[in-house]
Amino acid sequence: MPYVNVKVAGNLSDEQRRDIISEITKTLEKVAGKPPSSTYVQIDEIPRNQWGVGGKPLSDK
Repeated sequence: MPYVNVKVAGNLSDEQRRDIISEITKTLEKVAGKPPSSTYVQIDEIPRNQWGVGGKPLSDK
């Protein structure tokens, strides 16, 4: 049973969430032979001020 946890900075639309879940599930089926019915995808949307890169919060960009 594959479990994939995706963390993204900021918010996604419902359509974006659906597309991410669909594409990750298809990739696991194609590459690893995992059935879609056993693949779990969790998306965590993290506020940009809780992410940092290059020594600065993403919210500063």
